[in-house]
Amino acid sequence: MKVLLSIKPQYAQKIFTGEKRYEYRRNLFKREDIDTIVVYVTKPVGKVIGEFEIDSILKGAPNLIWEETKLYAGIDENAYLEYFSERETGFAIAIKKTKVYKEPLELVELNPKIKCPPQSFMYL
Repeated sequence: MKVLLSIKPQYAQKIFTGEKRYEYRRNLFKREDIDTIVVYVTKPVGKVIGEFEIDSILKGAPNLIWEETKLYAGIDENAYLEYFSERETGFAIAIKKTKVYKEPLELVELNPKIKCPPQSFMYL
């Protein structure tokens, strides 16, 4: 099963170059059969550019997740801590294998029923 995630351009680029090996989330999908993340890059790009397979998902206190993932975070510690401020629990999706699409897709090309990008995620 796949999920569509909205990711900022600077972080999406780092995912597909291999610099960022974890995607951080404050909330996560409830289904346990998700194996692939389809990446919608937010504006100014506004396109679906590729996907990645999920290796594993870490759940825990943000400071502990940071210690475990910081070498491949693709984000600086201050931005990370700000993102998780006032949260007791966070998630880190470990990226296994990436695939960049030959041509970026509009959301409607991905699925004609999708009218706007998800705030967090959307099941596909």
